[in-house]
Amino acid sequence: MKVVVIGGTGLIGSKLIGKLNDYGHEAVAASPNTGVNTLTGEGLAEALQDASVVVDVSNSPSWDDEDVMNFFRTSTTNLLRAEADAGVTHHVALSVVGTDRLQESGYFRAKQAQEELIKASDIPYSIVHATQFFEFVNGIADISTEGDTVRLAPVKFQPIYSDDVAAAVGRTAVGAPVNGVVEVAGPDVFQLDELIRQILADKDDTRTVVTDPSAPYSGAELKETTLVPGPDAHITETRFSDWLGQKR
Repeated sequence: MKVVVIGGTGLIGSKLIGKLNDYGHEAVAASPNTGVNTLTGEGLAEALQDASVVVDVSNSPSWDDEDVMNFFRTSTTNLLRAEADAGVTHHVALSVVGTDRLQESGYFRAKQAQEELIKASDIPYSIVHATQFFEFVNGIADISTEGDTVRLAPVKFQPIYSDDVAAAVGRTAVGAPVNGVVEVAGPDVFQLDELIRQILADKDDTRTVVTDPSAPYSGAELKETTLVPGPDAHITETRFSDWLGQKR
């Protein structure tokens, strides 16, 4: 089976390419680095020739509200049109747990627009909703910092290892389309502010974490369960503490 991975040279895409090849499939990385540009359509038709499945794990290079909306709308529209022309029978997209609950955020409004375009298409699809990656947890502290203070809401947080995300997307890609959403999350549930406080302390980072129920997350206000999946989510095995220990 030929599987084209849009964003196939990024963090998730490169891992996914390896896993799909290990499964015995022909995995093709498609990104601007390989001559495929979903914003302009350059190289799309050639890349999708004879493809059965297309997996979109691409992301906007800019998180400005207007830029990110333009990226996901234009890229997804071009991609779905090219897939229809090529006879692709399964479109898979990686998105985020809680997207529909984070609509105050320009980024998540854009992700929601992407999902709506996929659902409105005639192409059978699967959307994988993942929680935040282990690799990006430190970045949450950075975007929540003002001076020496990190303001975070005391909400549930269930991060996941990027390798496990790639595995989940790969399993979905080679399976039958679900025409719906599959959720995936790591095994441990933390309180966001407490986890970041512990991580900073372990790094001897002198920033102070302040618990603030109104602190935004990518511009959106959080409720206790906004960032965690529902009861039917697939729970992976890699624990955050084990991953963190390997990184030290």
